[in-house]
Amino acid sequence: MANKAYKFRLYPTQEQAQLLAKTFGCVRFVYNKMLEERIQIYEKFKDDKEALKQHKFPTPAKYKRDFPWLKEVDSLALANAQLNLQKAFTNFFSGRAGFPKFKSRKAKQSYTTNVVNGNIKLANSYIKLPKLKWVKLKQHREIPVHHIIKACTITKTKTGKYFISILTEYEHQPVPKEIENVVGLDFSMNTLYVDSEGKRANYPRFYRQALEKLAQALHFGQSVHDNGWGLFTTFLQYKLAEQGKKLIKIDKWFPSSKTCSCCGRVNVSLSLSERLFRCACGFVADRDTNAAINIKKEGLKQLGIA
Repeated sequence: MANKAYKFRLYPTQEQAQLLAKTFGCVRFVYNKMLEERIQIYEKFKDDKEALKQHKFPTPAKYKRDFPWLKEVDSLALANAQLNLQKAFTNFFSGRAGFPKFKSRKAKQSYTTNVVNGNIKLANSYIKLPKLKWVKLKQHREIPVHHIIKACTITKTKTGKYFISILTEYEHQPVPKEIENVVGLDFSMNTLYVDSEGKRANYPRFYRQALEKLAQALHFGQSVHDNGWGLFTTFLQYKLAEQGKKLIKIDKWFPSSKTCSCCGRVNVSLSLSERLFRCACGFVADRDTNAAINIKKEGLKQLGIA
């Protein structure tokens, strides 16, 4: 089984918008309340790990008894707030993220709900959602009939627009393809990537300028570009897998930039400021293109066809 998400613009009525605002607030309240109580519990049992393991953390059902107005919103949205907090703590204890933070009203407003007994349906440019009933949406593309809706995430932007991401599940058996074409990609600070044919990513210049300004303003530098590369790699791997294709990642210590793609000689003294690769064998090429060719060759080796 595989998953695919579809994002559409929502157009709630005034009454539905009020209920959405209430749901966003209730989800944030439950998340923060559970986080607050967990912090208190961890502090109370910090010297008694056995007692901490046996302690049962509060659930949204408990808060509904204390705060009856929570019953007015989608119960599945509150349950997902609990799951999100649990995931945040799991990531923290595994070292993948920092300690969970309280959610602010100024942060992104969103909540997730799940399909239970056909409570979510799509029909005639409307979607049926728990508590909200039928909400108008702009469905600019069809969801295949064999895709089963599993969950929906509703989001409100800072400009007041509403969107819904519909997560679907479908049976996907990609047909393995014969290796007909292999391309090497070398990440570049200026154009995202350069491929082994010398082609560069041609994304809008204003995007690059905005990224550079963000890096300067936040003093992030390289890390901003690293995040962009990571996101690109994630999307690329997902899209290739859908088509039965494969992404091969080369070891980050592989000297792709310092190795001559013509003779294989390694230029250990090559500095980052040198944008042209020159080899004693007479080979001259753009530094990133040379690296991309080496990455392609290394990928072919890993595929066992070089």
